[in-house]
Amino acid sequence: MSSAVILHRSLPYDELRDLEPVAMLTTQPSVLIAAPGKGFRTIADLVAAAKARPGELNFASAGIGSASHIAGERFRLAAGLNVQHIPYRGPVEALADLMTGRIDFYFLPIAPALPLIEQGKVAALAVSTPQRVLLLPDVPTIAEAGYPNAEYLFWGGLSAPAKTPRTIVDALNREVNKALGMPAIREKLQNLGAEPKPMTPDQFAKFLAGDVAAMVKLGKNANITPTD
Repeated sequence: MSSAVILHRSLPYDELRDLEPVAMLTTQPSVLIAAPGKGFRTIADLVAAAKARPGELNFASAGIGSASHIAGERFRLAAGLNVQHIPYRGPVEALADLMTGRIDFYFLPIAPALPLIEQGKVAALAVSTPQRVLLLPDVPTIAEAGYPNAEYLFWGGLSAPAKTPRTIVDALNREVNKALGMPAIREKLQNLGAEPKPMTPDQFAKFLAGDVAAMVKLGKNANITPTD
């Protein structure tokens, strides 16, 4: 995953040099949630509270470098907020503390968030995607809420070892994209909160290079310290 470049001072591989991009598989949006008791019904409510009490509000993540951490940092920086990051061992612990009010906000993948939203256990403020999400059509995007630089998608892709012959890369890409185009597979993925994102190898390579560059920039701006 691209966040590895900001979590480690040295890696045994270079994501752009040692891997051959084959195909993008899916993206998985997150939803910005808060406990109903917090009184936040929109991002504007959350931002106003954070700016009125700088340094007092906090956000959870499933661990340093996790998708929820990256999404939270992107939002914090885009909105210019002084809030505290609280990393947890995993999403279960983070979600438990959010629902009890110990945590102010949290970015959670759509699939596990959906039943909690429907049951009124959490309030959905925005989705992290450029477009609205099929499973949450009434929830605005984070860009619609005024923070386009806070968009973040957790993604999955397929790569091969560097210097894999292009004929093999192209053949694998065709088969992956064929599978992603099958109605049954698309429906199953969408029900899990994932969106199929077929790309050519060149498109995926461009996306990957941009994502790595964005992660490096985020690591510097958010002062994320490598662990080793």
